Amino acid sequence: MQEVQSCFQRVETKYMLTQTQAEAVRRGMQGRIRPDEYSRYTICNIYYDTEDYFLIRTSLEKPIYKEKLRLRSYGVPDSRKPVFVELKKKYDGVVYKRRITTNASDAEKSVRAGKLPRCDQISREINWFLHSWQPKPAAYIGYDREAWAGIDDDELRITFDTCLRGRDRDLDLRAGDYGELFLPPDRVLMEIKLAGGAPLWLAHLLSENRIFPTSFSKYGAYYKHLMGRAPVYGFYRPEVKRYA
Repeated sequence: MQEVQSCFQRVETKYMLTQTQAEAVRRGMQGRIRPDEYSRYTICNIYYDTEDYFLIRTSLEKPIYKEKLRLRSYGVPDSRKPVFVELKKKYDGVVYKRRITTNASDAEKSVRAGKLPRCDQISREINWFLHSWQPKPAAYIGYDREAWAGIDDDELRITFDTCLRGRDRDLDLRAGDYGELFLPPDRVLMEIKLAGGAPLWLAHLLSENRIFPTSFSKYGAYYKHLMGRAPVYGFYRPEVKRYA
């Protein structure tokens, strides 16, 4: 089994694309990137926050430092399938992510109890977050991802996310992948993830198609919907649950 990466440090830049722009990017990057190991998959998340949504409210103010905690799975897990407990920090534009792998049942119980049972450095960082904020499950966010990696640069990743959906009930990854759509169906959220600077060909590709960076938080966008400040674009409920 391939070793699961537990620490990340990189620059992540987001772009909101039309379907036409997304197709232009796919054509322009042919021969320079390849599908990543899984290529297409569904990502499921439970985001944690305080009772009054302090963490996301602070994040939307764009401070120089912010952090969030989530449980993540690839597809809908059962109690024994692996999930990630992730602490994501952002400082001065650089993203630092720490995560541990466990199963859905143990992850939910440990976070609810406010303490992971392990004693490694990543668990201590997560436990400090839990102790400091005493967060509760706040939102489920799911989306479908198409992922690519650089051929000449293994650190380059480009992802396209569609069908963003969320809910504020049944806040358990095992409860299924369904929710209200909070991104227009004709929009694609692209993320470019780099350890260093962007390659010249990619910069030219974005410029030629008038694609510019945007500030967008999936959890933030869903929070705005919950507060009545953003529209809903329908409801998503797959006919069959998808598993990692």
